[in-house]
Amino acid sequence: MAAVSANRLELLQIADAVAREKAIDRSIVIAAMEDAIAKAARSRYGAETDVHAEINPRTGELRLARHLLVVETVENPSTQISLEEARRRNPAAQIGDTIADALPPLEYGRIAAQSAKQVIVQKVREAERDRQYQEYKDRIGDIVNGLVKRVEYGNVVVDLGRAEAIVRRDELLPREVFRNGDRIRAYIYDVRRESRGPQIFLSRTHPQFMAKLFAQEVPEIYDGIVEVKAVARDPGSRAKIAVASRDSSVDPVGACVGMRGSRVQAVVNELQGEKIDIIPWSPDIATFVVNALAPAEVAKVVLDEERQRIEVVVPDHQLSLAIGRRGQNVRLASQLTGWDIDILTEQEESERRQAEFEKRTKTFMEALNVDEVVGQLLASEGFTSIEELAFVDQREIASIEGFDAETAQELQSRAQDYLARLESELDARRKELGVEDALKEVPGVTTKMLVAFGEHGIKTVEDLAGCATDELIGWTERKDGETVRHEGALEGFELTREDAENIIMQARLKAGWITEADLEAAETEEDTAGGKQPAQA
Repeated sequence: MAAVSANRLELLQIADAVAREKAIDRSIVIAAMEDAIAKAARSRYGAETDVHAEINPRTGELRLARHLLVVETVENPSTQISLEEARRRNPAAQIGDTIADALPPLEYGRIAAQSAKQVIVQKVREAERDRQYQEYKDRIGDIVNGLVKRVEYGNVVVDLGRAEAIVRRDELLPREVFRNGDRIRAYIYDVRRESRGPQIFLSRTHPQFMAKLFAQEVPEIYDGIVEVKAVARDPGSRAKIAVASRDSSVDPVGACVGMRGSRVQAVVNELQGEKIDIIPWSPDIATFVVNALAPAEVAKVVLDEERQRIEVVVPDHQLSLAIGRRGQNVRLASQLTGWDIDILTEQEESERRQAEFEKRTKTFMEALNVDEVVGQLLASEGFTSIEELAFVDQREIASIEGFDAETAQELQSRAQDYLARLESELDARRKELGVEDALKEVPGVTTKMLVAFGEHGIKTVEDLAGCATDELIGWTERKDGETVRHEGALEGFELTREDAENIIMQARLKAGWITEADLEAAETEEDTAGGKQPAQA
């Protein structure tokens, strides 16, 4: 590295050797040498002097020059030159130009040479780090092989050949132990540029690590014939992978299993015996959930698409299998499908349906002042609320066996009277609580909500506009090791977070806190974040 005292040929030989060793461009090393020599020269000519060094990349010839700025009045002769003096050297010189003043070569002392060496080392190290970052930043999502260099507090430092990477303790499989010199295979999930150099983070627990392992073992996945649609893992214990085939003649599950299980076994061995369920993917979410809950049998599914929940009914003897040990099977199925899954036995579902039926029957009997038979008939025909009965087409009510047009009209009239009476009572209660009339005009707010607002101290549009979403729908927190539920003003109204946010935004619009443009911008941002694209004009 003693470039400053070397002859021309040695300068280029050193540059070539360093460039090869560090796998960086030769021009970067030469530029580092130029900076180092210039710094060493400044110690001779003065720290303020703007000294530049130039090494010819072909001959190794070194030139030193002092750069002087052309000014009208010279204040610092070390860095400035007058226009008159500059024009004697270059007739075309102008104010603001730079004049290069050649300097004679110097013999550098030990301190200057050491300083120059430090500059070269620093520049080369920075170039090497930049090369590593550029090389690995586009390899996020790849599997790499390396050697364990050292183990620090459970974190494994891996030598990848031209860079170092780290596998943090929580990214290793449970009970997995590595020692110096062991070979390791892992997944690059992040590359960051940090002050101490690029940090390459590896993982053996990432769901995509398993997907990439299958791509290495299954030619059909590598060729794109079979596609990995989703992966869910409980690292070191169990995993589920959903696969689909683009060729109807290729069985995706069979392709992943391989002859006598050879392909899946290779992945299992790499993952320290992690059990893997290979599941056929389906565009029909109900079918997909049924497949994901394998090996449990499913009797019935009920979808709630708005809340992305699915209720699964299983035979009584299949409950423990469907839930799995410590809820593992249903948890992995939920992660795989992206839906919340509720498991019920056939008996529980039957009891719940009976309870709901009895509750609806009682509601109809009390609200409409009818006997039990009529209430049961309405409940068994699928009517779930008084509101539904009040505004449905009368012909639907008349089509119920034992009813006629006159009965339908009477029932609907009673339902509408009941709702009007209920609305009147709620409005009176709202006034009693001191909730202002202006709140009724906020889109999405019902009279029943106004009463709930009043009971929680929300009495004006400004009060509602100042609420946070959690204040309406409630929130949960951990306190002293226990889960504590904080009730929201609209607890029990079955509002989604999006519904609550919309009510608050409408209140802010009415209160004059935001404009229509702000509201539209917020909705557009929310749609884009949710994967929807705004409509193009």
